[in-house]
Amino acid sequence: MNIMAWMIRASRWARNPPPMSRVLLVLGVIAAALLIAGAEWLWGWPEWLKVNRLRPGLPH
Repeated sequence: MNIMAWMIRASRWARNPPPMSRVLLVLGVIAAALLIAGAEWLWGWPEWLKVNRLRPGLPH
């Protein structure tokens, strides 16, 4: 990981920040992912999505 590359990227973002619509889109995607992960953690995985058994001959 090159720290100078990240510093150059940060300076470009400080001079020319992304539009508010892009920021809101990214925050919305992160919120949706956290909501789905939280629901899965709270209620668990649905029984109909679990694998009952693998076909014989397939690697595990």
